[in-house]
Amino acid sequence: MIAALAPSVGGAQDMPMVFVPLIAATLAATTPAAHASVTFADRQILHQRSEGRANRATGRATRADDPVRIASISKLAVALAVMRLVDAGTLDLDRDASLYLGWPLRHPGFPDAPITLRMLLSHTASVRDGADYALKLDDDLPTHLRQAAAWDGAHTPGGYFSYANLNFPIVAAIMEGATGERFDRLMQRLVFAPLKIDACFNWALCTNRAVRHAVTLYRADGSVARDDLHGTRPACPGSAAHDGSCDLATYRLARNGAFFSPQGGMRISMTGLARLGMALDGAVTGFLRPASLQAMTTPQWRFDGSNGDTERGFYCGYGLGVMLIALPGRPAACRDDPFGDNRPRIGHAGDAYGLKSGLWIDAVTKHGIAFFVSAIPDDAPTGPRSAFTAAEENAIAGRARSAASARK
Repeated sequence: MIAALAPSVGGAQDMPMVFVPLIAATLAATTPAAHASVTFADRQILHQRSEGRANRATGRATRADDPVRIASISKLAVALAVMRLVDAGTLDLDRDASLYLGWPLRHPGFPDAPITLRMLLSHTASVRDGADYALKLDDDLPTHLRQAAAWDGAHTPGGYFSYANLNFPIVAAIMEGATGERFDRLMQRLVFAPLKIDACFNWALCTNRAVRHAVTLYRADGSVARDDLHGTRPACPGSAAHDGSCDLATYRLARNGAFFSPQGGMRISMTGLARLGMALDGAVTGFLRPASLQAMTTPQWRFDGSNGDTERGFYCGYGLGVMLIALPGRPAACRDDPFGDNRPRIGHAGDAYGLKSGLWIDAVTKHGIAFFVSAIPDDAPTGPRSAFTAAEENAIAGRARSAASARK
């Protein structure tokens, strides 16, 4: 293709540099973006669909069982792990989280207000992303949280909703403080191994097969955004220390929390994500107590017109690490129904590095979809039905075609 785009005089090796951006843009436009989806019900996968290239350099086709960085759906998986620790009596949703951390977790503007796991999991702890949520290996979370930008100065913890990624590094640190185990290992023990899912956070504990089949994420302009692995796991599974070193033996439990990206760093396939959805819907016997599943999927916060930041109608209901969309009686400002059928669903959306993803389950019919689409521009237009992008709405619309094909 490069030779074909080059001037007719001379070869591709003589191509003027002025043509290089044009060729990169043409390659991006003509190479199908990776996309995969799985529809499921109860404990059965109904249909799989995939298209595009998992890696454009090699031409490897995308498959539904290829792992991808799924972004914020990671939060739902972390919440499942937390609830398993609640079931075991290791964690309490309403206990002062400082008691697990070994250091005081307090909003500097409201030092007498305890902060709990329930608040953190439901984005009502007054935590904000103004101080960022990516920490290096040798960074200290308690020190990081001393910054005023890490907090909402106007609202006391416990009531007002504002979605913030930083909540989940704090949750990961609480899990470590309560168990004495590293976060990524806890996720393997509590979620991925019991559900027989080949998944991991930041590649540290994924299998070699998963690493070989990683989906590379590209930006809309065709440049690599994440995970161009070439079959080799990264030398450092997170942000290296300030001196460039990456000795995991120096990782301090309950003092970092962000290194393995609990807010968005889960690598999982769509078939694995469907399995996660089955667990959330209670189809995996013995994984979680019914009361814990109910707590996760019951509104801990619900928009009443003034009690939270909906981000232009995208968030209008939230449980424990679970988005609740199209709830009955929601205000007219809510635009949280990408399905367009006014049916409540549970799950989570994801958005990072050109990827949009979703895991959504109709709690009545037990039908669900797990999907991702990639190479989506940062300024992608919203769809006609909701505050979700048109790309997400189109991926969701494809579920009906997939279900119809499965029935034939």
